[in-house]
Amino acid sequence: MELAEFDHHADIPGTTIFDGRMAMKGYALNKMCYSFNAAEARAEYLRDPEAYFDKFGLNDEQKAACRAKNVLAMIAAGGNIYYLAKFAGIYKLSVQDVGAQQTGVTTEEFKQKLLDAGKK
Repeated sequence: MELAEFDHHADIPGTTIFDGRMAMKGYALNKMCYSFNAAEARAEYLRDPEAYFDKFGLNDEQKAACRAKNVLAMIAAGGNIYYLAKFAGIYKLSVQDVGAQQTGVTTEEFKQKLLDAGKK
């Protein structure tokens, strides 16, 4: 396939494409998550998450996703996985925890799927 044939806006079932539209939609959420590079910001967030949401102007969808610690909902709300990793780190969510959310299973079930796949 030539590059000219590639449609980066193709519909991929079950996948949220992070494009310019999603970047604009998630700007506040991603800006907040970027702030978590600083230890002081993480501490401020943990003291009062609701005030921190407001400080960055998160909308109701983004706030609900953050409250639920639902990475998939945060992606749907415009979150970029690279910034969301900062958020996940605050709550000690591992890559396996996020993978479990993405596949709709528990973390233990997801870990077992990884082990089983490694045996093949």
